[in-house]
Amino acid sequence: MTRLPAVRTATEAELAIWDELTVQVADGDVKQSLAWASHRGSAGWRVHHLATDDGGYALALGRPWPIVGGGQLYLPRGPVGAGATEAMRADRLAAIAVWARDTGYDEIVSDAEVPTANGYHELLAARGFTQTEEIEPSRHRMSTVIPAGTVEAEMRATIDPKARQPFTAAERNGLRVVRHDVVAEGGPGDGFEAPAGRDRGAVAQAAFERFHTLLASIGEKRGFRIGAQNAATAWWQTAMAGGHLVHLEVRGADDIYLGGAIFMRHGTRLTYAHAADVVSLRGAYPGVAHLALWRALQLAIREGRTELDLGGVDVAGARHQPQAGDSMFGLFKFKLGFCGTWVEQTGAHARVLRPGRRTIGLGIRAAGRAARRSARLIRER
Repeated sequence: MTRLPAVRTATEAELAIWDELTVQVADGDVKQSLAWASHRGSAGWRVHHLATDDGGYALALGRPWPIVGGGQLYLPRGPVGAGATEAMRADRLAAIAVWARDTGYDEIVSDAEVPTANGYHELLAARGFTQTEEIEPSRHRMSTVIPAGTVEAEMRATIDPKARQPFTAAERNGLRVVRHDVVAEGGPGDGFEAPAGRDRGAVAQAAFERFHTLLASIGEKRGFRIGAQNAATAWWQTAMAGGHLVHLEVRGADDIYLGGAIFMRHGTRLTYAHAADVVSLRGAYPGVAHLALWRALQLAIREGRTELDLGGVDVAGARHQPQAGDSMFGLFKFKLGFCGTWVEQTGAHARVLRPGRRTIGLGIRAAGRAARRSARLIRER
């Protein structure tokens, strides 16, 4: 291995252009942004904006262990490569691990989105990192590539007819897509409508609350939790204010609420983050999810992006490409219909810096989590 780069805290000048260095670069990610740092900081995480002397930047979030001190350092979707080789990225992470130990942390975790084919796992293994359980729902993802010069009509024609027919019918039946997006202040664009009302922040907040309620109800039926509404909508508002988020809300010709989707802008991608529709209205208003995804693909083309990141469809507990009979196979086929391809990713990796205190800290954290879960179940009875 070559000499590891030196690590320091970012300067005020670097913080002033932080998103340009970590989000707007080719493989940037919104979870390396100032907005995400502010959001997690408000929830009690320790926020570190780090720089390496070879030109790298990384947002690192510290989570102390209860009682015993020390803690875990997490680089959400970082460090981003920003044009560096994978070996350089691995060296930067190894250097940050040294900084983390010197700062008092007991473990470092990173889940940068790097394709398996790039050999990043082997580079991390050589630097003392091992694969660990994912923090995000999926390790792998699906991707719709948008070649340079793509024309919307041509892209539409390449979509599988079984995916194209539902959104074509939705358009014909007058379904509308309202675009909540600070980037659209100059006009929503063809196929979109601007939100009604002068106070855009309040209008967006109401839309986010509607969407969260719908998403939570679906999660309850499918056995997953999405977190408290106030925390989720606070993050969505912060992300939207930074230009990172667009919320597409689908309504019928009669203005009935049908659902929507949230997408994130980062690097050269537009990423599918959340989606939900009113199940009871699918028969009367078909094609809601298909229309939202088609409008997002149109938006990605218009913004000159090279990819619509369709997000993950991993099989829980297995993390393999879904097969017929798997619970995620329907979602996999839905995304496949929009020209999606399966991308194997390196996944989360960790390096233990102080084994003893880490073991104690994890045990205390697990006990606290179990106690809170028990208290919640008691309240819900």
